[in-house]
Amino acid sequence: MILVTGGTGLVGAHLLYFLIQEGHKVRAIHRKNSDLEAVKQLFGYFTNQPHTIFNHIEWVEANLNDIPALTVAFKDVEVVYHAAAYVSFDPKNFQKLKNSNIEGTANIVNLCLSFNVRKLCHFSSIATLGKVTNGAVTEDQNWNPDEDNNVYAISKYGAEMEVWRGTQEGLDAVILNPGVILGSGFWNKGTGVLFKKVYNGLSYHTKGEMGFVDVIDVVRIALKLMKSDCKNERFILISENTSYQKLLTKVALALNKKPPGKLLQPWMLSLISRLDYIKSLLTGTKQMLFKTTAESLSKKRLYSNAKIVNKLNYNFIPLEETIKTSAENFLKDKTT
Repeated sequence: MILVTGGTGLVGAHLLYFLIQEGHKVRAIHRKNSDLEAVKQLFGYFTNQPHTIFNHIEWVEANLNDIPALTVAFKDVEVVYHAAAYVSFDPKNFQKLKNSNIEGTANIVNLCLSFNVRKLCHFSSIATLGKVTNGAVTEDQNWNPDEDNNVYAISKYGAEMEVWRGTQEGLDAVILNPGVILGSGFWNKGTGVLFKKVYNGLSYHTKGEMGFVDVIDVVRIALKLMKSDCKNERFILISENTSYQKLLTKVALALNKKPPGKLLQPWMLSLISRLDYIKSLLTGTKQMLFKTTAESLSKKRLYSNAKIVNKLNYNFIPLEETIKTSAENFLKDKTT
């Protein structure tokens, strides 16, 4: 039995589809208010019988801090893919991030040890890696606590520490550090919102640069590593490093929209962030642009995928192909 956490998210839902296609017996945990219909819709990008695939999954209602429910979910489990995570860059949500990402991962690790799980795959983020002034970041760049790290990155780093702690106690594990994950589905959250915003009209871009990867690559690599003898290692998953301007231009052209032509300078982003903060204080509305996010949008971050390419002799899906496929599915969903 294979257990997947975060099965109702972009990575988890794709992972479930590929696991079922390979004939595995799969169990997935979900929260009470999870949108299971969105998972079925995502399966529909790959097959004309999404309900058939969906019905092969054993769903268990649980959250990462519900030990009794998780204990039930772990019965007869041999392999775990831990994709569940709470995503927020709002400092006000740090406790929620800590509870879900750090304590929740600790619970998963402890149960893996208790149930003698053969191997754990933990989906982390490049946000947990150290920064370099020149050149590309590799797996050897250590986390720097003195950096102005955002609260999400801090919580994901804490989650990684729980996994490494598990490996010291006898658990075999691999940690994946994907860049910004792009793919079809979930258009109202995560990177899916990017396609929605560009479709509705986006005039501005920033001067930053980041590493991007197709969700299918993330899933395929996870499956390959879990079948291999590789253990207690981490891998950066990046298809390409590119600027936000080039990315948004490709998305706009794929959606038959006008590419954003106006540059938001770093000082503009900083000002917008401060005004947004003041607005949230005065009106009680949710802050949309945080200081750390504004800074990251103007920085160039390059990441190396050499380790995973050499390990698996892997060829990543080109970013342009990822955008093309995602845009086609977005437009299809808009008309149905």
